[in-house]
Amino acid sequence: MTNNDVLRRIRYLFDFNDFKMIALFKLANYNVKKEDVCAWLKKEDDPLSIEITDKELSTFLNGLIIEKRGRKEGPLPEAEDPINNNIILRKLKIALNLKAEDIINLFALVDIKISKPELSAFFRRPNHKYYKLFLDQYLRNFLNALQTKYKNKPENIS
Repeated sequence: MTNNDVLRRIRYLFDFNDFKMIALFKLANYNVKKEDVCAWLKKEDDPLSIEITDKELSTFLNGLIIEKRGRKEGPLPEAEDPINNNIILRKLKIALNLKAEDIINLFALVDIKISKPELSAFFRRPNHKYYKLFLDQYLRNFLNALQTKYKNKPENIS
């Protein structure tokens, strides 16, 4: 999955308009223009589409965490660059206040069986013996599961 694809799916999941997207970047102390957001959200085959960088996507996800969970004391977290699917999963887990059981249940909604040890491998440090990459198919299924559970139920996402 591309960073733009992840951004589009999150926007759809939460029904964010362009101004809300800009506000989320601003929460993480990053200023973007509406033109940038619109270009990031265009389909890849559109000639006006622009690739969102890892750092920009990470910054957006940090803004989402602040929006959903509130600002923590101290300095803002640094945006990761490069970013991978494991980091995206972790940031969504934090933003939505999901526990391991919640994530396992989400995967079950899209007929994916995942064990607790397998799930914990996605959250380990990359140099850990049992670290496992969160592949695109897992991320795609996870985002589909979030849509299945939360779309049209905004009271459950807040």
